[in-house]
Amino acid sequence: MMHVLLSVWAGIAAAIGIGILVLLGEMHPNMTLLMAPFGATAVIIFGLPSSPLARPKNVILGHLITAAIGVCFVELGDGVPLEMAFATGLGVTAMLLTGTTHPPAGANPMVIILAGQGWSFLLAPVLSGAVLLVLVAHLANRFVHTNKTN
Repeated sequence: MMHVLLSVWAGIAAAIGIGILVLLGEMHPNMTLLMAPFGATAVIIFGLPSSPLARPKNVILGHLITAAIGVCFVELGDGVPLEMAFATGLGVTAMLLTGTTHPPAGANPMVIILAGQGWSFLLAPVLSGAVLLVLVAHLANRFVHTNKTN
């Protein structure tokens, strides 16, 4: 029964986290806080909060590092589709070398290259969205831990 409750809570918390990003984006139309890889991030940080892949450092820096790599390829590349493969591989290598592995962040170079995003994309949605999701996950997981021990 506890597994069912924790699973439902993880889904609710994930909806709240993504919902906050959506609502803030609606309130500030010039600022995007949502990107597709955050859906996969939500699975890890809300559903598997004790995983090393869910650590705040991994979530925030994993997204930031791979996004920066994606933007570098947009800025310096020739627009060759194969650049997505190289950028993704470089992102995986960088996360592993820095101890910031977060699998959903592996999609960032592709998302960024396909959309032709620039440096501002690192602040919003990448950094601001990742930080907000980590904060919501911290509160949600603290709530569960507090209620499990009482």
